[in-house]
Amino acid sequence: MFSKILIGRYLPGNSLIHRLDPRVKLVLSIAFIFMIFLATNWPGYLLATAMTLLVVNLTRLGLGVFIRGVRPLIFLMLFTTLLQVLFVTTGHVWWAWGWLKITTDGLVNGGAIFIRFMLIIMFSTVLTLTTPPLDIADALETLLRPLQKVKVPVAELALMVSIALRFVPTLLDEAEMIINAQRARGVLFNEGNLIKRAKAFIPVLIPLFINAIKRAIELGDAMEVRGYRGDVERSKYRLQTWQRIDTWAVLVFIIFAILLFNFYFVF
Repeated sequence: MFSKILIGRYLPGNSLIHRLDPRVKLVLSIAFIFMIFLATNWPGYLLATAMTLLVVNLTRLGLGVFIRGVRPLIFLMLFTTLLQVLFVTTGHVWWAWGWLKITTDGLVNGGAIFIRFMLIIMFSTVLTLTTPPLDIADALETLLRPLQKVKVPVAELALMVSIALRFVPTLLDEAEMIINAQRARGVLFNEGNLIKRAKAFIPVLIPLFINAIKRAIELGDAMEVRGYRGDVERSKYRLQTWQRIDTWAVLVFIIFAILLFNFYFVF
């Protein structure tokens, strides 16, 4: 179950998206997450979907990989969509039972939330699947470097992001392993009401937290004995360089942004 979540995992490759500068991918991913909320009509949703599918296709990893990555989060997406459908009461009422209603506005808002959720997850997954965690941390450190002038610990922040991204897949794999071990001992995770299912995960969370703390202590000790200091300027083995494809990627995204703005104000 957890091993199917792709956020935080890196798949090596040589596609056009893999070769983009990590700074470009990071900035465009953040910009896309904000801009997706400008899609408030069907032309906007179609344009955002087309842009996402184009980027996914350019990764050469296959659409199925990203769909499998979305699948573990489908329950959360459907739950959020259901809340929108049942609690938005404006518009034509199609069905009502007490204070619960299904209206035209509720269906439209629910559909919009589902599409935005899916596109944000897929676009964010592109960043992590095509960029090593260390490159993301270096890109973040470079982009935040001006904040060093106001005493923001940029190097420490970049290190925290790098460690978090690196250990998300590890913790998910460990959670999957502990769940399988508990199943072998007869624990049933998919039976009973919601409270009983939640209680079944307590024996999973305790060893998971213990393992995470042990890993954090071991990592801290390893960094300390190697003389790591976050406030010291360090040299880079791989330097990030701006290439022509980075310029083209920015130009394509600007065209996408202009079209999305146009749909937002025209329709």
